Amino acid sequence: MNANVKPGRNDPCACGSGKKRKRCCGEAARTEPATGEATPAELNHLLALANAGRHADAERKARQMLAQQADSGLLWSVLGLSLWMQGKDALHALEKTAGLLPNDAEAHGNLGTALRARGRLIEAVQRYRRALELKPDFAEAHNNLGSALRDLGQLDDAAASYRRALVVKPDFAVAHCNLGHAVRTLGNNEEAARHYRRAIELRPDFADAHTGLGNALHDLGRFDEALASHRRSLGLRPDDAETHRNIGNVLLDLWRVDEAETCYRRALALDSQFAGAHDKLGVALRLKNRAAAAESSCRRALELNPNLVDALISQAQLLTDRGEFAEAEKVYRHAQSIEPESPDAWAGIAGLRKMTLNDRPWFENAERLAATPLPPKREAKLRYAIGKYFDDVGEFERAFTSYQRANELSKLSADPHDPREVVREFDRLIECLDPLLASRTRAGANASARPVFIVGMPRSGTTLMEQILAAHPAAFGAGEVSFWGPASKKYLSTAAADASLDDLTEANDLPDAMLDRLAGEYLSVLDEFSADALRVIDKMPANFKCLGLIHAALPNARIIHAVRHPIDTCLSIYFQDFNRTHTYANDLANLAHYYGEYRRLMQHWRSKLPDGALLEVSYEDLIADQEAWIRKMVEFIGLSWDPRCLDFDRPHDRGRTILTFSQWQARQKISRSSVARWRRYERFIGPLECLTHAPGLGDVP
Repeated sequence: MNANVKPGRNDPCACGSGKKRKRCCGEAARTEPATGEATPAELNHLLALANAGRHADAERKARQMLAQQADSGLLWSVLGLSLWMQGKDALHALEKTAGLLPNDAEAHGNLGTALRARGRLIEAVQRYRRALELKPDFAEAHNNLGSALRDLGQLDDAAASYRRALVVKPDFAVAHCNLGHAVRTLGNNEEAARHYRRAIELRPDFADAHTGLGNALHDLGRFDEALASHRRSLGLRPDDAETHRNIGNVLLDLWRVDEAETCYRRALALDSQFAGAHDKLGVALRLKNRAAAAESSCRRALELNPNLVDALISQAQLLTDRGEFAEAEKVYRHAQSIEPESPDAWAGIAGLRKMTLNDRPWFENAERLAATPLPPKREAKLRYAIGKYFDDVGEFERAFTSYQRANELSKLSADPHDPREVVREFDRLIECLDPLLASRTRAGANASARPVFIVGMPRSGTTLMEQILAAHPAAFGAGEVSFWGPASKKYLSTAAADASLDDLTEANDLPDAMLDRLAGEYLSVLDEFSADALRVIDKMPANFKCLGLIHAALPNARIIHAVRHPIDTCLSIYFQDFNRTHTYANDLANLAHYYGEYRRLMQHWRSKLPDGALLEVSYEDLIADQEAWIRKMVEFIGLSWDPRCLDFDRPHDRGRTILTFSQWQARQKISRSSVARWRRYERFIGPLECLTHAPGLGDVP
């Protein structure tokens, strides 16, 4: 919309005669005006008001003049633009303008913009095309036509229009930004990023371009750069709810869940009706194992927008967490009916049950969608799901190929993995935490026996063991509690700042004070899950790195170490869409190295922990002799025997929330189907072969 009204002598005359202004009213303006016509001075005053941004004054003046000269296209144009700039209904005035000035390109272009704002897109396209017939080098009309076509879903045509605008006007920042939006939707995030950057070069304060760049970089998995772009946008629009939501989305993918939650709450404080922020808040709460609050946020999102596909997917995930797989599939199918090209809606179904050859139509749709231009993260979801389909139906070579493609895509957004850094990290854990284990049990240490830790590599059976113990009426399964990882980092950084490694070997007050505080804080966290259970089970696998700190803080806590065949473990990790914090998960060589370091660290803890603190449970032994091992686990954590532990997958207990990749498997009867699964993929295991020969935990039988 062009609000700067400034007719030239060669422009069509404002009176609607079709003549050039210099040969019509422009010539007449040098003589005395006819009765009832605006004088040159009045016209100049009116135009001065419009160009000065005094739109209310221009509106009043134009209405006064139209009372005397109702067929003046120029006056209707000024009135329409003044109304538009005030946010008022300008459609009638702009229609009058185009009718009185049929050969004026800007009149048609302005009317097109008003029609687009009303959602009358076909008519808007017609007006823009008429403007371009009259004025082919009208860059603004090319740009606006592109936006109307984009609204109609004609993205290729929209991009072509934006490109034509840039041929006419290469430094057109808005067209660069709009072209970025179009090609990003078409799946070309690299090109989109280039156009957003060009728009920012031309207009450094262009908030929409900063937002677009942030979204493109997010899709490309360049999360740190995306975060910086969104924060620059926020600096320009600090009260923009969508920008706060966008920052939260990036933080969520960086696994900074608490910070993401804060961003979503800020977005909702600015706009309580923002369905997308309610949905994403629910996602963050779900990851924090706050199922009831997550469901409340999801419900609110769907109340505000019943067709919000992201919220429907969140709803399906929450149903899956509770074991309501049939209902979850219905919700995924409903999401597909709204957005047939949603990768998440298609990928989610594969995790709900064992796929069969009857699911061939699902596979064909998933494969077709995966072949379209998608952000790497979204294609990866589909490739993991397709891999599971082939694994379920026994086509193992095609399954491995799909998983391999998924992992290569996942690498694009993962932090680089440095095996040397893993060695340094584990060495430091041993050096700094050994002194806490080498000494006698601390006098005055917290005596609570409530916590039960199940640790090990991911995919080693930790979920199965938690479900078994959580079936005991005196126990509660808290899932994966994110506490000891951050606590360990904080402890080590404080220790490094306040003492040398040699000094830590001597007793001093600093470690004791910190340990007591950590024990108290952790027990308070467990109280939030259950205030009365005698045992609360934390199945965070990565707590294997923190056992020295955990035992020093809570010497009466019991630790179960889940051990599974090393190649089965590593392949199962490789076949799952882990978050980016598991930097080793997407490469078989890195997996083999990480497993070796894990085994080294666990051997160390086993040699240092006192008798009775640690029980190692082989996944394979548990499957082979269930009752004997379940009884041993129940006795180890200090509870009396209860036969319900043998019936942990009973139907009436399906409302319990399970947050794990093995949600469906965890609710099935124990079977041997996952034992020695690696042999199906023996041709492909490559770097994992070394694990069959190394001694220690998880040895091959």
